[in-house]
Amino acid sequence: MPRIRTLLTTIALLAACSSGGGGDPTPDPGPDPDPPSNPPSTPPSSPPSSPPSSPPSSPPSSPPSSPPSSPPSTPPSSPPSAELTLALRSVASGLSSPLLLTAPSGDARLFIVEKGGFIRIVKDGSLLSTPFLNVSTLVSNGNEQGLLGLAFDPQYAGNGRFFIDYTDTNGNTVVASYRVSSNPDIADPASAEVRLRVDQPYSNHNGGHLLFGPDGLLYIGLGDGGAAGDPQGHGQDPRDLLGSMLRIDVSGASGYTSPGSNPHAENAAWAPEVWNIGLRNPWRFSFDRATGDLYIADVGQGDREEIDVSPASSGAGRGQNFGWPITEGSACYGGSSCDRTGLVEPVLDYTHADGCSVTGGIVYRGTAIPALAGTYFYSDYCSSWVRSFRFAGGQATDRRAWPGLSPGSGVLSFGEDAAGELYILSANGGVYRIVAQ
Repeated sequence: MPRIRTLLTTIALLAACSSGGGGDPTPDPGPDPDPPSNPPSTPPSSPPSSPPSSPPSSPPSSPPSSPPSSPPSTPPSSPPSAELTLALRSVASGLSSPLLLTAPSGDARLFIVEKGGFIRIVKDGSLLSTPFLNVSTLVSNGNEQGLLGLAFDPQYAGNGRFFIDYTDTNGNTVVASYRVSSNPDIADPASAEVRLRVDQPYSNHNGGHLLFGPDGLLYIGLGDGGAAGDPQGHGQDPRDLLGSMLRIDVSGASGYTSPGSNPHAENAAWAPEVWNIGLRNPWRFSFDRATGDLYIADVGQGDREEIDVSPASSGAGRGQNFGWPITEGSACYGGSSCDRTGLVEPVLDYTHADGCSVTGGIVYRGTAIPALAGTYFYSDYCSSWVRSFRFAGGQATDRRAWPGLSPGSGVLSFGEDAAGELYILSANGGVYRIVAQ
């Protein structure tokens, strides 16, 4: 515990010192997602020159290529009662930098991603000793590197296929698919199939989250490539995969294709894979499983943290520009004025007086706490508070703090099980379920 407190203090001080933003030639030390014991090293003098791998020439069949459909009809839900009190119930402990919790549809097990390259299973209330997957020899392990994402194919029960996002030993992003072995609790490492590679010029801002959207397509969040202030201009370049969210079709046995309904279909200046732009380092995004609305938490530079929401009725992020590095949160970045034409404003942001690195969460759609239906939870790594809001009328409404949900150390991530119940993953190695008290 003393070491964790020291790290948090170091991070907070470094973040405060970096408020000058783009003038710093070294990567900013914000924890996104794991706190360093020392500031990251100086970036390499020249970025890799090779472009991301191309999609296969022949498109695979299935899933639908259209954007997420309009929100289904769902009954309005009331704000959480002021008398409602939430608490944490321990699910697992002793994990090493748990960054994600998820589960295949209809599966009672919990799958937990450890940054060092392991996927662990909680089954029948116990943490299994044998990892589901071990890719520790494949990943780099800088403070913002490692095994960062996991998504199960919507047809996992039938095809046993899942996808991971990691930084390889050269620091570049890799998205690969695997299949489960004959043992349902162990994956087959020989089934690895690399689907996408993206060169990373620096060691930080790798994003790394990926999930299947309501349309059955794979969404991938990528940061701006790192350093500070987006020195290579990735955030506003729709031809570049960095600083963007990607949307690709991985239904084939190898590679990927870019759906014809991506923005490139109307604007050839966009890379075929790119779904939206203007992101600095999206540390967790999610779709509301009831409405299809897209929520993105984007880690700020030196002043502001932001959460963006794009309703399904507006395309769930399709072709949108979230502003970085023109804006940081609701403010202009690096100046008192800027051209905001065409930019999407965050629904919520906060200054570094209140934290230093936003941790995005999930909209509650479970059944154990009906009063929380439609409530989006989020946190800040440095401050470790947990808060929530509801998205209504284009605004963040019913904002609330939940002191009983702070795990006492940095919140690395949120998780959701197959039933829609939510979890908090902490830098103390613990995983906790959110419960009503």
